[in-house]
Amino acid sequence: MSVGKILGIFFISAFLLVQLIPYERSNPKSDPSQEIDAPPEIMAIFKRSCYDCHSNETRWPWYSAVAPAKWFVVRDVNIGRRWLNFSEWNSYDEKRKAKLKEMIFIAVGLAMPLGTYVKAHPEAALSEEEKDAIREWTGIKVEEIMNRPKRHLY
Repeated sequence: MSVGKILGIFFISAFLLVQLIPYERSNPKSDPSQEIDAPPEIMAIFKRSCYDCHSNETRWPWYSAVAPAKWFVVRDVNIGRRWLNFSEWNSYDEKRKAKLKEMIFIAVGLAMPLGTYVKAHPEAALSEEEKDAIREWTGIKVEEIMNRPKRHLY
């Protein structure tokens, strides 16, 4: 048997074996009264572009069941829910909601939705008008963000 065949069998076997590693894809039950209550046009944007990672209503795509992609998808959803979960918005105190709105204001212009997510889900991309609508919904003015003291990450 050639080295190529042996390597091929090895890699196919390894690929099949890693499928057996369990990774939980879940949509925890949540109280509907805790879900964010934003205007319909904002909710439509959130549901289309944010809810898969930032709610308990994730639509798990087929590739989220296949390793190694499932490792990254489950990780991203778990991290997203930990930072901001629209399904639990009303359980947050007002201070946390204000901080999250500030983070949303900044994130829609810089990093959200994630580029890797938009490549797989082009419909999730935000237009400039949608970004502006979300920023307006937060109630934060650009000047407020720009005039805050700079915070360093180190």
